[in-house]
Amino acid sequence: MEIVKGQEMNQPTLFDQPTLTASTAPTFDGQTFDYSQDHSRLKTALERVAMLMRDGKPRTLREIADGAKTSEAGASARLRDLRKPKWAMRYNVAAVDSEKVSGGLWLYSVSYYG
Repeated sequence: MEIVKGQEMNQPTLFDQPTLTASTAPTFDGQTFDYSQDHSRLKTALERVAMLMRDGKPRTLREIADGAKTSEAGASARLRDLRKPKWAMRYNVAAVDSEKVSGGLWLYSVSYYG
């Protein structure tokens, strides 16, 4: 690489924030995932779960499903998504915690950075 006098180098600093574009934004994956059929629906459900859980209040899967307008299986899958680094970074998630209350009943809570 040749440096020409007066030419400014465009080098990122430690404080530059990456810009998410369609090609760099996280996406869902898996053997049966079909982008055209699944991406919009899953992303919308993930956004609803993330927004619902922003208050830090512990909830059962039923409460999460009702609040996010998805199924219990869908709510559980979206909580698992929020544990994945690519989605945790996107939604600023510090941790997804679960606590067994009794029998098969669990409470889930999400904590966020900032």
